[in-house]
Amino acid sequence: MKALLFSLLIVSATVSLAQTTETPASGRPTTPSTDTTITPSPAPDPFGTTPANTRPDNFTAPAGSRPSRIGSPAGVPPQVGATPSEAEPIVRGTGKITGILMDSTTNKPVEFATIALLNTATNKPIDGTTADAKGKFTLGKVAPGRYRLQYSFIGYKDKRSSLLTIDKNSDINLGTIKLSADVRTLNEVNVVGQAAMIEEKVDRLVYNADKDIAAKGGDAGDILRKVPMLSVDLDGNVSLRGSANVTVLINNKPSTIVASSVADALKQIPADMIKTVEVITSPSAKYDAEGSAGIINIVTKKTTLQGATLDVNGGAGNRGSNLGLSGNYRTGKMGFSLSGFGRAEYNVKGAFTNDQTTRSYDATTNTFSASTRTLQTATTLSQRLFGNYQLGWDYDIDKRTSLTASLRYGARNGTANQYNLLTQTTGPNSYFPTINDRNVQTKDLSGTVDANVTYTKIYKPQQEFSILALFSRNNRTNNFVADILSGTDFQTITARQKNDNLSYNQESTLQIDYQTPIKTNQLLEFGAKGIFRKVNSDYTYYLATGDTGDYIVDQSRPSNTLFYNQDIAATYLSYTLSTKNKYTIKAGARYEYTFIDARFSKEVSGQSTAIPDYGTLVPSINISKSLKGGKIIKLAYNRRIQRPGIQFLNPNVNSANPTNITQGNPLLSPEFTDNVEFSTSGNIKGLYLNASLFARRTANEITAVRDVSVQSFGDVTSQVFQQVIRTTYQNVGRQDAVGLNLFGNGTLFRKLQLGGGLDLYHVSLTNNNANPVYSASNSGWVIGGRIQSSVTLSNGWAFQLFGGGRGKQVQLQGYQTPMYFYSIGMRKEFNNKKASLGLAGENIFNHPFTQRSELASPILTQNSQTSFYNAGVRLTFSYKLGKMSFDAPQKRRKSVNNDDVKDGEGGGGGDNQQQAAPATPAGGGGRPGGGGRPR
Repeated sequence: MKALLFSLLIVSATVSLAQTTETPASGRPTTPSTDTTITPSPAPDPFGTTPANTRPDNFTAPAGSRPSRIGSPAGVPPQVGATPSEAEPIVRGTGKITGILMDSTTNKPVEFATIALLNTATNKPIDGTTADAKGKFTLGKVAPGRYRLQYSFIGYKDKRSSLLTIDKNSDINLGTIKLSADVRTLNEVNVVGQAAMIEEKVDRLVYNADKDIAAKGGDAGDILRKVPMLSVDLDGNVSLRGSANVTVLINNKPSTIVASSVADALKQIPADMIKTVEVITSPSAKYDAEGSAGIINIVTKKTTLQGATLDVNGGAGNRGSNLGLSGNYRTGKMGFSLSGFGRAEYNVKGAFTNDQTTRSYDATTNTFSASTRTLQTATTLSQRLFGNYQLGWDYDIDKRTSLTASLRYGARNGTANQYNLLTQTTGPNSYFPTINDRNVQTKDLSGTVDANVTYTKIYKPQQEFSILALFSRNNRTNNFVADILSGTDFQTITARQKNDNLSYNQESTLQIDYQTPIKTNQLLEFGAKGIFRKVNSDYTYYLATGDTGDYIVDQSRPSNTLFYNQDIAATYLSYTLSTKNKYTIKAGARYEYTFIDARFSKEVSGQSTAIPDYGTLVPSINISKSLKGGKIIKLAYNRRIQRPGIQFLNPNVNSANPTNITQGNPLLSPEFTDNVEFSTSGNIKGLYLNASLFARRTANEITAVRDVSVQSFGDVTSQVFQQVIRTTYQNVGRQDAVGLNLFGNGTLFRKLQLGGGLDLYHVSLTNNNANPVYSASNSGWVIGGRIQSSVTLSNGWAFQLFGGGRGKQVQLQGYQTPMYFYSIGMRKEFNNKKASLGLAGENIFNHPFTQRSELASPILTQNSQTSFYNAGVRLTFSYKLGKMSFDAPQKRRKSVNNDDVKDGEGGGGGDNQQQAAPATPAGGGGRPGGGGRPR
């Protein structure tokens, strides 16, 4: 560990030392007083021949897409683009020229364009500057004379100004200058090189998933595994910097399917449709306060170009197959998009073993009972069908006003089987174990509808008004049936048990936002939002004798229905200031008031479901500083909240595995997290490096609390009562985490991209339970990382390798052994990149991959081992039809962001899915990853 920390310090020192050799932070050459003539050292003339020792940045835009506008990382102005010609010295004066560059079609700023000051006699540039992120530029210290300005940026036509006459102390404001897009037919573009896989913007990290070769045929979880700072476990559960308290958005919009289960939502999104993944670790006040660790925004591919296209893609492999179809049509001011995707997962095999001991505690005598030992084994087989269908529409009412709408339906049909779930129980007075065998089938079905509409009015640059509305509803069926087998032949069905759990989660949202500039370097944003949420869970337990007997209601487990209404009123104010010395400060506050009405259809005497309403003030501040050579340092603080979702509130007793049962708690309150982050980034000889330090404290944490309960077990006609492990949730936990994220990427030989990252953090967990029997705490270091390489050849071939994993996982009452993933992929493009074939393999040497976990407390111990048969190979294809051109209006689309629910996870039952295996020990008070959600 000392060697590792020492190595990280060396890397940080290298970044710092590299900053001392660059040009001044102002982005302009430093000069003495105005009466001194300076002859600059030779520099490349952007309007002449590129010197032999200067390699241009080439890029390749595939046919059917618009060439990227390449510049510095967002929010970081490049250094001076127009430099003095080698033969002419700079003559300084007191004149000043200012202006704003705007896109002639969208009226949005043209960021970081080059402005060259031309000598009218030679047409050579004698000085220059670049526009900032708002399109503004200032050219100072201009000597008296007659000049022209030339504006240029990739993707736009070059434009020259009229003749300008500068006198002593002149201050000329050119106002708004419109630049026109360089319109061309896409299949005429010739491409060289490739864009970076990872980019850093002012407030987020961007992973360009459309550059991922091996992702075709996979889902969003396969993409997220490769994103810096993120970790996706073997069940598909996502965590950010070790915490699963993360909000996942799709195109900046929430969905109730995400609130139900992040892992299942990711499986509904095909990897082929993902353009980028954005990781926002320090959201501003404009975002909802939910998501303690941050926000993950998955941006899907779309186009606003004129014309029509149709894309077909699919794939098949030993564990799954998929087929997708998407079309776009735009004419004039109106555009339509329609897409459909289906995916089947089959042959998903697994196995698990579980060894646990339990004993009871008598508080009056302060004594423990003798231990009961339980051994379990089972094999598993899962099959799932996923569908995702979407219709989109947008209309530009005029050049400043737009209307957009979309309708989406997502479906999931999953069946999980546990075969020969053999349970052997040895009591304190038993010589031989009691044996129980059963087959369990769990059905998890859901359908989600998302509809939204957005109205946006742009008055002038940076002044906008928008109204956004969203309706989302998820209906879910989560049932299990257990066939209890005879203890003699282990085949005859002697009894059956069934649990039906129907639920829905419905959200209606209205959001209003307004932003306006103050002077030229300030921006004010404010708005209001209302979320109206209705949650319902209806559950019933049944018993039956034999394999044909009718089901009757289990009177020992009364049925009930939970009605949980949650309304949130929110308002925010955000202020941004950009200073002349390259500081950007964004500060704000958000206030949210939550109204809760919870009740049961059958109220239990003496148990109150009254939950008080509460208000929350959430401040945030982000400070960034641009240094020499385009390097950046950032410091941020924010406070976040995490409200419990239905999977933590649901009082249904999940007893698919009768020795490990789970039950939600409808009386939970939210948890609160304070985050501090410091980061720096920059390019060193073509290598992009980013390092960030973070600290996080979560109070009132929703913690998994495990105790021992006595439950009926075995044949319903002759039930046996025995001790089982029961998991529920309480607001008694606290988590502290401090860590480091390092990642970088670069391009070699213009064709080979290398990237990788390291995640290292220390986590301290406690549940603050006053009862020493249930009290628990744990701490330790967790390390993870990833490495990736890809090469694109000129003949249409591309290859990619990826490997990543996470070390031993610290959890509240124990640990989980390391996990890892790896993949290899290749692709061949045909017919001017309109068609492609690909071959990918994942974990091809895992037969199987085994993961172990262990937990312990004064009243129980549990050791479990789960085997994942996740080796896979798939063949993929895609074909594109149609032609589009660069002459369509492109407006920034607003979206609704409901970031305010602590959501569940798939796989091992994080969303109260009927469990196929014993409950995995939880980290961070019941969360995987030292802070994930309870399982």
